[in-house]
Amino acid sequence: MEDDLKKACEVLRKGGVILYPTDTIWGIGCDATNEEAVKRVYEIKQRSDTKAMLTLLDSPTYLNHYIDDLPEIAYDLIEYSDKPLTIIYSGAKNLAANLIAPDGTIGIRITKEKFSQHLCRKFGKPVVSTSANFSGEPSPSNFSEINKEILRLVDYTVNYRKDEMEKSKPSSIIRLEKNGVIKIIRE
Repeated sequence: MEDDLKKACEVLRKGGVILYPTDTIWGIGCDATNEEAVKRVYEIKQRSDTKAMLTLLDSPTYLNHYIDDLPEIAYDLIEYSDKPLTIIYSGAKNLAANLIAPDGTIGIRITKEKFSQHLCRKFGKPVVSTSANFSGEPSPSNFSEINKEILRLVDYTVNYRKDEMEKSKPSSIIRLEKNGVIKIIRE
């Protein structure tokens, strides 16, 4: 795993795109603060840049750096969630402009999976995480289901967890307004 972390961070620092395991499904990722890298992920996925992607952080400690007026309830939602939870926040900041939705929101998930958590920590910035598929195609539930063309288009594919065959699921998604109002998007 250490070698994968080192190589993935090198690629991310150079503005490259990686394919890596997350706490949900395999993700295509890049530096969430680098507009050119984010643009490239959209191109790889053949996805409109008006359709938002989410980002991973290793700890809720850093949320205030990327969200204005963070509702305090966010910390409880993250702590008590029994499965991966993506929260859509208003007031995104300090991220690539083309990663932030037109309404100023961003989806952030605090990853608890070993590799992606260590990756975010070692890289020191949020990492984009979007399903490893072309837009409109089903999300692969494990590495073996990833389209070979995706593998060819990324700069580095992590080896850690490639052989796992269990079916992964996407996260729950909620929208958290600045006033603390919660809207469930996907359970």
